[in-house]
Amino acid sequence: MKLTPNPEKAMIALSIGDPTVFGNLPTDACVLKALKDAVESARYNGYAPSIGYQKSREAVANFYNSSLAPLEAKDVVLTSGCSQAIELCISVLSNPGDNILIPCPGFSLYKTIALSIGVQVKLYNLLPERSWEVDLEHLESLVDEQTTCLVLTNPSNPCGSVFSKEHLEGILKVASKHCLPILADEIYGDMVFPGCTYTSLATLSSDVPILSCGGLAKRWLVPGWRMGWILIHDRRDVFGSEIRKGLVKLTQLILGACTLVQGALESILQNTPQHFYDSTTSFLKANAEICFKELSTVPGLTPIMPSGAMYFMVGIDIDHFPGMKNDVEFTERLVTEQSVFCLPTSAFDYPNFFRIVVTVPEKLMVEACVRIRLFCQQHYLPHRADSSELDQ
Repeated sequence: MKLTPNPEKAMIALSIGDPTVFGNLPTDACVLKALKDAVESARYNGYAPSIGYQKSREAVANFYNSSLAPLEAKDVVLTSGCSQAIELCISVLSNPGDNILIPCPGFSLYKTIALSIGVQVKLYNLLPERSWEVDLEHLESLVDEQTTCLVLTNPSNPCGSVFSKEHLEGILKVASKHCLPILADEIYGDMVFPGCTYTSLATLSSDVPILSCGGLAKRWLVPGWRMGWILIHDRRDVFGSEIRKGLVKLTQLILGACTLVQGALESILQNTPQHFYDSTTSFLKANAEICFKELSTVPGLTPIMPSGAMYFMVGIDIDHFPGMKNDVEFTERLVTEQSVFCLPTSAFDYPNFFRIVVTVPEKLMVEACVRIRLFCQQHYLPHRADSSELDQ
């Protein structure tokens, strides 16, 4: 993208999925204390086992264990962030020439990782008119003999959607019918707005094996600490020993996650107060509501109210903006004229939307919406632009 901000207006970046950028969303004091104590103990300065310290894996297992989805330390692999967790899962489930199913729009890393190891991707549609639910019929039509994995993101990046229990059961039904394991990207798990309910996929599965990927990055607001994990849910032992052995071997490529954060993990998971989580999600919901209210009346835009995560999707009726052929040109011009940077969703293989990150301070959120409105008012044509206008 060609980004040249308006020098007369301060840049407002609504594009980066890092909640720490503006300094308004610090982690909890007990999280910092846990890391400080781990450093000062001098017990975590050496190499750990590549899958993580036993005590740290026990802490994660205890935190997520439930009667519907039981976990032990042997079911946990610690990783260098959730991104590495995703990479390990795709790598262990798929060989070159295989294919995996990924959401569209969806987090671009899935495709990047898959193609880098010779694995093809097939994009299954999410439906904006149904709050980004999976098009189950389209999903099932993509399965073939070379399909090795279904990737599911809930809550969603980039959509901010949170699937209902009933919809998750429909997805599991497709996976069960076709004997497909699921990579559940649940890094935003429990990061849902007040009044919404998050259901972990593994609590609903009786037969489909699930590799759930998560980490500290988003819910605890420390993405730079690079602490992720894989939770292996396989009650019927469909994976046997091979998948577990494969994950261990793959972790040995970089010798595991940061030992200092591993040393702090038990304290972080046990002691982070509920009001910290609640404060974060209440803030995100308030910002999303500001965005939705302000942009719902902007000509040419169709915002879709999210239910969780940190993101907000806005549709562009591009035919009403002459001189702009797609979402990339729209967002470039928005930067040039108004110094507001939103991420064009062509980055997610889904054109003519843009994604807003709702972690910015409220004052900046309001100002950004004002500028977006002004930009659209200046360029919107009530009638659909013809080809000659588009070329001007």
